[in-house]
Amino acid sequence: MSKSIPFQHVDRVPLNHVNIQDDFWSYYIDLVRSVVVPYQWDALNDRIEAAEPSGAIRNFKIAAGLEEGEFYGMVFQDSDVAKWLEAVSYLLESQPDPELERTADEVIEIIAKAQQEDGYLNTYYTLKEPGRRWSNLAECHELYCAGHMIEAGVAYYRATGKRVLLDVVSRFADHIDSVFGTEPGKLRGYDGHQEIKLALVKLYHATGNERYLRLAQYFVEQRGQKPNFYEIQLKERGGESHWTGINHAIDLEYTQSHAPVREQEKAIGHAVREVYMLTGMADVAAETKDESLLAACRRLWDNIVSRQMYITGAIGSMPQGEAFSFDYDLPNDTVYAETCASIGLIFFAHRMLRIAPQAEYADVLERALYNTVVAGMSRDGKHFFYVNPLEVDPKACRGANHKFDHIKPVRQEWFGCACCPPNVARLLASLGEYIYMVQGGTIYAHLYIGGEAKLNVGGSEVQVKQTSNYPWDGRIRFEINPQEPGEFALALRIPGWCRHARLSVNNDPYPVDGQVIQDGYVHISRNWQQGDFVELVLDMPVERMRSHPLVRGNAGKVALQRGPLVYCLEQADNGENLHEIVLPANAKLEAKFENGLLGDVVAITAQGLRQDAAKWPGGLYSSEAVPALQEAKVTFIPYYAWANRGEGEMSVWVRETI
Repeated sequence: MSKSIPFQHVDRVPLNHVNIQDDFWSYYIDLVRSVVVPYQWDALNDRIEAAEPSGAIRNFKIAAGLEEGEFYGMVFQDSDVAKWLEAVSYLLESQPDPELERTADEVIEIIAKAQQEDGYLNTYYTLKEPGRRWSNLAECHELYCAGHMIEAGVAYYRATGKRVLLDVVSRFADHIDSVFGTEPGKLRGYDGHQEIKLALVKLYHATGNERYLRLAQYFVEQRGQKPNFYEIQLKERGGESHWTGINHAIDLEYTQSHAPVREQEKAIGHAVREVYMLTGMADVAAETKDESLLAACRRLWDNIVSRQMYITGAIGSMPQGEAFSFDYDLPNDTVYAETCASIGLIFFAHRMLRIAPQAEYADVLERALYNTVVAGMSRDGKHFFYVNPLEVDPKACRGANHKFDHIKPVRQEWFGCACCPPNVARLLASLGEYIYMVQGGTIYAHLYIGGEAKLNVGGSEVQVKQTSNYPWDGRIRFEINPQEPGEFALALRIPGWCRHARLSVNNDPYPVDGQVIQDGYVHISRNWQQGDFVELVLDMPVERMRSHPLVRGNAGKVALQRGPLVYCLEQADNGENLHEIVLPANAKLEAKFENGLLGDVVAITAQGLRQDAAKWPGGLYSSEAVPALQEAKVTFIPYYAWANRGEGEMSVWVRETI
């Protein structure tokens, strides 16, 4: 382990110290509280007739001896309840809600009764395969479900001070610690779907018990060691696989267990597993000051964002294995781009920010948040995308061409595999954690989201009030009110998409240049007084974005971006056959705020060109001159807002003429 330590301690900002008051985000957070969490509660209890059954709550009741019946659902069904509880916890930490807390307490009581005497907690193995615990780590998600329940236990304890669920998950973690390890008699296994490591670090923070940190470190170190534990268990099961036609114990790249984590050179395999793994690795690296582990995180980060990430912040380009494929392979119409994968990328980016506050991490966090994550949920809070394509033709999604079977032209009410809806809920409910960070004597503003925050800087409270009309406008104002006048720094991110920024402190211009910009943040160091204010103006023109030449699907095409938002064409504005549209290189792009459109958005219009199929000379192929393109007004809307006006075509990338 290197003696050089680049790590600094960073305290979590409690959610009850951040009050978001933002025209854009308050809508979604209120939606999570008033619609999404109640709707998902109904879904978990099988009360939505048109949606696929969940069975998740009933599984716990049966395991607790409160009802009769059999297990229903996926092997990881428990995790949906855990993520719902985690979202509830963040809402309660932000704002008391006695009725919601009572409901959560009732669920927790059922979970506690479902726990086995030795601490084990998993309804699938308790009800369906008793006696086969830990026999199929590659495929059956025991440690994944455990991780999500641990996260819920920690979050609920932080929110309410109640220990029931924290004690349940601590007993479960103790049981896991007694099962896994390198000591004689223990299993030298590790998680199939990564999740447990980041959860154990959270449990370590909540309890101060270093055994949980050591256990997380063990799971990091053991992954990919030879002989491979998944292959050993596969032989012990006589080649039996849980999933029909799939064997995760053989495809080691799918589970990132093909090599020890420090030796992995590129992101590969199941995209959600990859970024959850990297989040846990970053957590362990930060706690143990492990520079070689951090170097692996950085190497894999660079591969993802420079070669395998969509312009929307989506990752995972192929449906086979919901996985990464190869560098620059970013098809738009067959992409998988699971909502959970972008959420995991946000988790990873946030951990890297806490280790080293560099704007590149916050830029990716912002890109994924404002585009793929928000797109994953409809504006009514009751419909969701699992897959987030960048190009859709509804005709192709109706079963004729099976390579599009995973693509949905409209959001679904629920899923048999319902990981994404509660994941969106827990992220948005905890959004206050991502805005600010205090490191040493510096307040970092990572995201531009309006509201008020109380931050601890050097043992003294500083109130920060942020106001803006972001992401529609780049003018942002900060009011700084320290409890006592004092020296500290305010570091404001200059986003990678911004080419020019202006800054003033108490109306006096402040330079935005290399002397005050460090790693993409402009640092304002001064003796702050009550009532000081800072105004940051980020230029926000419409930009034509182009892909690396090796991205085949985007050759000769452009996408539009304004500020953090990626835009798209939608059939509702432009008619069908969007592939006929061409955007001239010299076309003027006009951005205009449209009241009432999709909850009030800035739309972009241009005078484009269009090929008219009706004027085609005839036949499937022709040697005759192609009719001239016709002028046509084209309209682009923010990508996150598509599919809120019924079924239709959509495309992010459009052909460009020179």
